Amino acid sequence: MTANGKRVPPGPKGWPIVGIALDLRRDPLAGMRRMASEYGDIVRFTVMMQERILLNRPDLINQVLVLQQSKFHKSELTRKITGRMLGQGLLISEGDFWRRQRRLAQPAFHRGRVNEYGATMLEIAQAHIRDWRDGEERNMAEEMTALTLDITVRTLFGTTLPGEAQQMGRSMTFLMRYSLRRQRLPFRIPETWPTPDNRSANRELEFIASLVYRIISERRAEVNPDRRTDLLALLMGAMDEDGSQMTPQQLHDETMTLFIAGHETTAQMLGWTWYALSKNPKAEARLHQELDSVLGGRPAEAADFTRLPYLQAVMNEVLRLYPPAYILTRENVEPCELGGYEFSPGKTVIFSQWVMHRDPRYFDDPDTFRPERWLDGLENRLPAGAYFPFGDGPRRCIGQGFALLEAAIVTATLAQRFSFRLAPGLVVVPEPLVTLRPHHGIRMTLRARN
Repeated sequence: MTANGKRVPPGPKGWPIVGIALDLRRDPLAGMRRMASEYGDIVRFTVMMQERILLNRPDLINQVLVLQQSKFHKSELTRKITGRMLGQGLLISEGDFWRRQRRLAQPAFHRGRVNEYGATMLEIAQAHIRDWRDGEERNMAEEMTALTLDITVRTLFGTTLPGEAQQMGRSMTFLMRYSLRRQRLPFRIPETWPTPDNRSANRELEFIASLVYRIISERRAEVNPDRRTDLLALLMGAMDEDGSQMTPQQLHDETMTLFIAGHETTAQMLGWTWYALSKNPKAEARLHQELDSVLGGRPAEAADFTRLPYLQAVMNEVLRLYPPAYILTRENVEPCELGGYEFSPGKTVIFSQWVMHRDPRYFDDPDTFRPERWLDGLENRLPAGAYFPFGDGPRRCIGQGFALLEAAIVTATLAQRFSFRLAPGLVVVPEPLVTLRPHHGIRMTLRARN
């Protein structure tokens, strides 16, 4: 009970002022699972005197994402972490502005148009591995970042960024660590102060922004830009029902959002795919068998996806165990009721794919990589809110279909040519930044398949 007699959810008491900030800083993934195990479906805790509510039950998560979604906005925490990179892009904008921007961008992600991207995805994947050789070692996390960046830039923006993919990956990693580290500090130095970290963050942001501005300016300089049909062309030419178009700032923010989000989550998913398969040779062998049987050595196409159920199961299982978006946060802008508790506006509500996707109530042997669990219709039997790698409701990821097709084509293309083995002695540790990344990457040895 609080001083005014209202019931509050159970949870760890933590330390004065900092709450459980230090515990979560040490290992946020384990900390969230531990709270769910010890305190149940709805947990209250504090971080730096700020109240947080952790939801660990599907129906509660479904309430926030779907049934009561109008009462919730993206949280201030999300805006603080991503705002400098993404501005008012689709990821964090709200209300009528968000609906308008989503409506303008949606045509680029319709199923028919996404399938048209398949040939380009295949071409880029084949070109990326053309020089790979049996026995050499590569950091597959970095390779997947470079590959998905090429695919995103070619398919969505109709251009290329030769030689800049690796720097992009390093910039993203630094900015993610920088943003999260700032949020976890008890006392923050203003971003405007010229500290070494602040100066480095400004340099990395300027580098990424320069790529985005270059893409936009090159398009504007084209003689016949109307011939283009990619996402950038749609954003630049789209008009809303009232005849208005995106302002230059809006175009920048949406391009930046889709530029970053369009490759980052898929890159992490693919990196974790090779890691999981290398640790589970039987699953890898079954995937190879299906690809050989269905494709017979020819390249994969978008139409093949429905004929490759084990590939789909592998992808589902990777997204379950290693979800690139491992946590979501919302803030209620109206009073709401969840799990029998009443909450006044301004509460930060958290729910974690990392936690829910490993909940033994919904997944047998939850910490084991077992793609077979998805082959008998499990996804259709799960309650809404138990498995949500792309979120749910109106704010479900606009690029879900794009990401799944890209992951399927890249996985099929590489797995037909190679198997991958972790470098000797390498221990891969998940690092929960803005996305779930492998700390220090995933160094692997290539084994050519006959």
